[in-house]
Amino acid sequence: MKTSTFPIIGMSCAACAARVGKALNECPGIAKANVNFASQTAYVEYDENVASAETIRAAVIAAGYDLSVSEGAKAASAVKTARAEAYHRLLMETVCAVLFAVPIMILSMVFPDSGFVGIIVWLLSTVTVFVFGRRFFTNSIRQLAHGAVNMDTLVASSTSIAYFFSVFNLFYPEFWTSRGLEAHLYFESASMIIAFILIGRCLEDRAKQKTSDAIEKLMTLQPDTVRVERNGKEETLPLAEVVPGDIVISTAGSRVALDGTIISGETYIDESMLTGEPVAAYKASGDKVFAGTVNLRGGIRFIAEKTGDDTVLAHIIKMVETAQGSKAPVEKTVDKVAAVFVPVIMGIAVLSFAMWWAFAPVDGFTHGLLAMVTVLIIACPCALGLATPTAIIVGIGKGAENGILIKDATALETACKIKTVVCDKTGTLTEGKPVVNAEFWTIKDDKQLRNIFFSMERLSQHPLSEAITDFLDAEECKLDSCSEFAGKGMKAEAGGKTYLAGSDKLMRGYGLELPDEIGQYAEALRRGGASTVFFAEDSRVVAVVGVSDKLKSSAPRAVAALREMGINVAMLTGDNATAARAIAAQAGIDNVEAGVLPDEKARFVQQLRCRP
Repeated sequence: MKTSTFPIIGMSCAACAARVGKALNECPGIAKANVNFASQTAYVEYDENVASAETIRAAVIAAGYDLSVSEGAKAASAVKTARAEAYHRLLMETVCAVLFAVPIMILSMVFPDSGFVGIIVWLLSTVTVFVFGRRFFTNSIRQLAHGAVNMDTLVASSTSIAYFFSVFNLFYPEFWTSRGLEAHLYFESASMIIAFILIGRCLEDRAKQKTSDAIEKLMTLQPDTVRVERNGKEETLPLAEVVPGDIVISTAGSRVALDGTIISGETYIDESMLTGEPVAAYKASGDKVFAGTVNLRGGIRFIAEKTGDDTVLAHIIKMVETAQGSKAPVEKTVDKVAAVFVPVIMGIAVLSFAMWWAFAPVDGFTHGLLAMVTVLIIACPCALGLATPTAIIVGIGKGAENGILIKDATALETACKIKTVVCDKTGTLTEGKPVVNAEFWTIKDDKQLRNIFFSMERLSQHPLSEAITDFLDAEECKLDSCSEFAGKGMKAEAGGKTYLAGSDKLMRGYGLELPDEIGQYAEALRRGGASTVFFAEDSRVVAVVGVSDKLKSSAPRAVAALREMGINVAMLTGDNATAARAIAAQAGIDNVEAGVLPDEKARFVQQLRCRP
């Protein structure tokens, strides 16, 4: 079975999504198809031996819509451009419709019985309904041609009936007045309905565009081209042409394009997008690298092991697409209601007309016609088209203002049932930037030593060096020589003395023992989740600094507030267990899972969902 996500073109309401989903699920070879109206995509699981992208597209076209079968960055860019242009057209139609509908409403309310004003209102309404609202009529006609109806059918039928009914009343008012009835005009109703529904569509389209931001940002983590070494020569190839076994070259500052194993070179890799670890990881020959991570320091060569859809990054993108394409039970209920809503309303309107015509003692046709028009007008889905997307936009917007990204309306709707909140460490509970939070010196107030320590760290490529130099805030001095040992630290000569700055492994490598007071202080720093950097002069270690990711001041209050609401809090992080437990203890969290990758986090959350 193969799973793919296809952009759908032409859907305008939940009923459209239900119709596309029904067509796909009835297509031979398709095991499962979920159509997401918000993201305008179809998530399809199908047998490649029976179905293909072209047969899937044919099924969608037969339902009255279209589907993009192209793949890759260019196809995604083309779809994004097309949607942006469509949104711009919709926005212009909405603005113009509102500018016309408002004066129509004012004139109709202030001069209800003026024949001349009625002509002006009629002309303005004609433009509003049939020019700015033409999308409703074209969509409904296309659906009727395929034997289907949707929300556009209801909008088109109600507004056109109100419009033509008003035209008749404007030019032949005596038809009603001779029967003792008033010849009401509904131009303002038809125009305002068009304007309000267009506003709703604008809000919906804006929400749809935001749903794809997460995937687009993930896709930008992969470069379009890759430097590859083949037959002893370097060449630049499109990412899709690289195969497992190729030797890939990654330079400092570039993103790693594929998953593989380093065969030469050493560097520091920022893996925060995978692990959440704020400190870059030292990588050398034999270490694994992953697509989407950033090569910070040196050039490396690695053998590509996983390409295309097999990389860790591709799996993450697929998980996000699957999550956005999935449907909760409440969404399936909405789809079923949307599929029958329009024909039911049309049936009620016709039934109202028939009942009046058949049983009214006098003027049954007249009263029945009024009743039918009234039912269609009041049933026109202003609430479905405007109130729902407005609520979604406000809810999602308020969440974003507070740093909360909400997947979809279903997540918002079911938030009241939350039993457990699962949070990441880096950037969620912590500030997301390493800082020096403590220091200990055996020699007090030695400005020269601080200047030398500062000068050495200024020359270092280690990811913690910037945090140390920011903290020391000393003056740079001249060093006679300075060399760095990747992953361990630095050695410098100045004024006839030797200085070391780095890990305890570096100190022991030069035969230096940690003084008891420094060793005890360093152990306390590690228990608190900090990384330790030592500084030595000649044969003695004189200082240690602790570098860690600082806990946000609001984190403990937020955790306490959730607990007061009866909600459990868990922390998932790719960081090491010691740092994770230290931060969790400060925040007041007991349930901690450390050293987990994104797919493992997804499994953990799924296990929580399965609990009663």
